[in-house]
Amino acid sequence: MTAPTKPTPPAQADSSETVGDDLHAPVIDWFEENARDLPWRRPDAGPWGVMVSEFMLQQTPVSRVFPVYEQWMARWPRPADLAEDAPGEAVRAWGRLGYPRRALRLHGAAVAITERHDGDVPTEHAQLLALPGIGEYTAAAVASFAYGQRHAVLDTNVRRVFARAVTGVQYPPNATTAAERRLARTLLPDDERTAALWAAASMELGALVCTAKNETCVRCPIAALCTWRLAGKPAHDGPPRRGQTYAGTDRQVRGRLLAVLREAVTPVPQSALDRVWEEPVQRARALDGLVADGLVEPLAGGLYRLPQS
Repeated sequence: MTAPTKPTPPAQADSSETVGDDLHAPVIDWFEENARDLPWRRPDAGPWGVMVSEFMLQQTPVSRVFPVYEQWMARWPRPADLAEDAPGEAVRAWGRLGYPRRALRLHGAAVAITERHDGDVPTEHAQLLALPGIGEYTAAAVASFAYGQRHAVLDTNVRRVFARAVTGVQYPPNATTAAERRLARTLLPDDERTAALWAAASMELGALVCTAKNETCVRCPIAALCTWRLAGKPAHDGPPRRGQTYAGTDRQVRGRLLAVLREAVTPVPQSALDRVWEEPVQRARALDGLVADGLVEPLAGGLYRLPQS
């Protein structure tokens, strides 16, 4: 393992830089001993496998992603393979991962990669960010995890680790703030390889040890340095944390409508969609939303199908 490059001398260094220098080695050492063997972390996954996993893992547990990811990569091992298929096939293969617009965005990214980059996932952060459907997080994650570059990768798990270990609060804000981004950049090791390991290691620590509901401080490699633990684990006193509801929501109705269309090999009549939800106003609103999002294509004669173009 490459040792983290030392920051500026203590007299000039920001305190969070000094803290970060103390955190890097124990977290990376822990990661190298405890990292899960995930298919997108294996060398044969390549940059495309990393990108696919990042789209699928947004707001979705690893256990649900496993089977869909493996089927996806077997069917579309390169971006060009996906680009050749209709976007509706991406939605169909997405199954019940949830938030199916991610499937359309991934398809759009595959088309752009094929057209602009000869079918290879671009290496530059700016090029990744320019792809449709890719935001700051995904661009940084792909650049870091696929290409070993130095970028701050801020997902929910990393934000929670930083909030507790450095800021001293139980939970980060509901939405990522400029202050969190500044802190993440300050905590980045200077060496590219170490920075990429740090990004993956801090994410894994949040996923396995410093979890939202049941942090396991006895297993944490930086428990002795954690500001929140040393302060006695003060309870969260910020805005209420957003809960995720599903039952009875438009999202549930959209899922049921899409399930009918995913299973159909021919266009589906309105009557078949009407049967999945009794309340007509909510059902119509959900269907209109799917059409507006490009997830469903209306045809003449009251028929519907997954998008073909």
